[in-house]
Amino acid sequence: MAKKSVRDALRLEEVDLSTLDPAGRPTGPKNKKEAAEDIAATGVELDALQEALYAEDSRSVLLVLQGMDTSGKGGVVRHVMGLVNPQGVRIASFKKPTAAERRQHFLTRIRKVLPEKGRLGAFDRSHYEDVLVPKVERLLTAAEIRGRYKEINAFEKELADSGTTVVKCFLHISPEVQKERLLARLDDPRKNWKYNPADIDVRSKWSKYQDAYTQALRNCRETPWYAVPSDRKWYRNWAISRLLLETLREMDPKFPPPAYDLEAEKARLISADPLR
Repeated sequence: MAKKSVRDALRLEEVDLSTLDPAGRPTGPKNKKEAAEDIAATGVELDALQEALYAEDSRSVLLVLQGMDTSGKGGVVRHVMGLVNPQGVRIASFKKPTAAERRQHFLTRIRKVLPEKGRLGAFDRSHYEDVLVPKVERLLTAAEIRGRYKEINAFEKELADSGTTVVKCFLHISPEVQKERLLARLDDPRKNWKYNPADIDVRSKWSKYQDAYTQALRNCRETPWYAVPSDRKWYRNWAISRLLLETLREMDPKFPPPAYDLEAEKARLISADPLR
């Protein structure tokens, strides 16, 4: 029997967050040591594929990271995107919209930072913030939220049609582990800067956010979602590195053939050698 891919193992088919284990390991390594060894090997291949994608210069990949505070979006950017040459990477992080951004269409700020052809992009939070927060905070009507779901689906189809492969990851974390990580930010002076008192306000609405995520995951499926168990940082990073690897393997980017005569250029280089 063929080995099940990580994409198959983590693809979200039935959206019921209560049945997903944030500390689960549905496939892959069973401990941190195994994961570290596998990530090292994954990084070598991922870097080579990303270089070919960059050289090919005709397609791109966009990694979308969504999850509650402390689920590890920044950690993924550091530990997974850091496996490849930063020259071919574009990272974007989305915070609360500014007053100017709120006057624009909600996708305007997203479009400005999409990865160019040949790049591997990552969104630390994304266009999904514009359906999650408005739903929880009742900033938009139910009809307006449904309208945004449709616009997001159309947007992601547009990306696919234009050559951008979108990999959407829901970083699933438990409230218990979130509490541990928030306390760690308060206990460690080196992490105090990461703490935001508003995180507690958001945490108090945990069930409402879980419902908002459920609705977004169910209604925005133009491209598949992957539910990544994120209570274990090492497993989260391993899983997303493998998702990207499987995606790039399937894309199979190729180095373009030279647009010049190789032998003629070698001859020119030798004859023009200033050291001769």
